Amino acid sequence: MERQIKQFGYDLIRNDVLKEVLGKEHDTLLYWIGKSLARKYPVATIEELISFFEDANWGTLNHIKEKKQVQTFELSGPWITKQDTRCYQLEAGFLSQQLETWHNCITGTTYSVKKEAIHFTVELDRKDLVN
Repeated sequence: MERQIKQFGYDLIRNDVLKEVLGKEHDTLLYWIGKSLARKYPVATIEELISFFEDANWGTLNHIKEKKQVQTFELSGPWITKQDTRCYQLEAGFLSQQLETWHNCITGTTYSVKKEAIHFTVELDRKDLVN
């Protein structure tokens, strides 16, 4: 029960307050805020990344596929259902920046809603290095 109460408070801020404050730029700003958070809270490994998501109450993150130019992650949690309408740009930006730092190249992350999970696709542009 205590976890549900904490989740309600988090959801209230995340889904209602931020939308109200950020307005129509909500999704774009959340992506850049996620990138900023990743610079403030850098992690060095996939395991640390997974732990960060758990600690931040963002859900359970799994690294499901790795190719040279693309990495795929899956996020799950009890709130991720057909009724879930939240934006996951914060998490997308966070993933993008962490991988950009690790690989020293420009990245971009998109997400799609799957059955009771969110799939993040991180594309790495290994030809466009970060200085």
